[in-house]
Amino acid sequence: MKILVVRFSSIGDVVLTTPVVRCIAEQLPDAEIHFVTKKAFLPVLEGNPHIAKIITIESSVSEKMAELKAEHYDLVIDLHRNVRTLRLKRALGVKSYAFPKRNIEKFLLTKFKINRMPDVHVVDRYFEAVRAIGVKNDGLPCELFLAPSDEVNLVEHNLQPKQFVAVAMGAQFATKQMPVHLMAEVLSGIELPIVLLGGPTDIERADQLKTALPSQQVVDFCGKITLRQSAFLVSQASAILTGDTGLMHIASAFRIPIVSVWGNTVPALGMYPYSPQDQSLYSIHEVNNLSCRPCSKIGYKECPKKHFKCMEMQDGKAIREDLMGKL
Repeated sequence: MKILVVRFSSIGDVVLTTPVVRCIAEQLPDAEIHFVTKKAFLPVLEGNPHIAKIITIESSVSEKMAELKAEHYDLVIDLHRNVRTLRLKRALGVKSYAFPKRNIEKFLLTKFKINRMPDVHVVDRYFEAVRAIGVKNDGLPCELFLAPSDEVNLVEHNLQPKQFVAVAMGAQFATKQMPVHLMAEVLSGIELPIVLLGGPTDIERADQLKTALPSQQVVDFCGKITLRQSAFLVSQASAILTGDTGLMHIASAFRIPIVSVWGNTVPALGMYPYSPQDQSLYSIHEVNNLSCRPCSKIGYKECPKKHFKCMEMQDGKAIREDLMGKL
């Protein structure tokens, strides 16, 4: 059986598909698994021994439609479920299964604050797409497979394994990002080195945080290393301080203690850290009972209400105590 798994984006969502891929491979050992995703998220899947072939697209699946048709798949497992995947499945013309995306429930929660979402992690909802082929959840974490070329020389940066705190500086949307002053409050006085992770767009905020922590050892990697190198640093950290980000899910793959701080999104959407064997590995900090939260299932460039209370009202002292308890 040749199976195509579909998930186009984004970092965290693709990470969260890996338990499904592993279970298909292990429970259907004769199956050949291919995966189609956007090129930007290839680093999440590179080196995965369960995947025989990764097909990447820039923006449209039509770019690779001829290649996909030539593979003559027996089955499509749709873990994205949108208009693009519907077109893909129609074009391939083979049996397919998709997960319950719960768009109506998400709309009710974000628009009217009516929570009808099932108390089920999105990974478990992904597994509903493979139930018909007899694949079950093995209850193990997500996976990300690194290579020696992804390693960062810790000694060169005066770092030691499991002796530093990783900080996810950015997020796809600003309303998922912790304000710099909140991060400074949480990290102030931490005796371990602080390692800042993010892309080029996070450089300015990283500079502000370094200025706010003048007496501490802060190593700034923002915009200087690859995603897989960032994943390596997460794997070597004592703990990670993060918003609702892709690095949060990468940390769960390496079973790293996670202190997560939530802004406009909410764990009720099912995208909280996936740690089925040890839920004590992660903690969630959020401002409850805000009439405006959640305002979106993903995020915005700025707070629609202009006050950003979901982050500005966070209890920095409690977050700091939580982080210290995980070190």
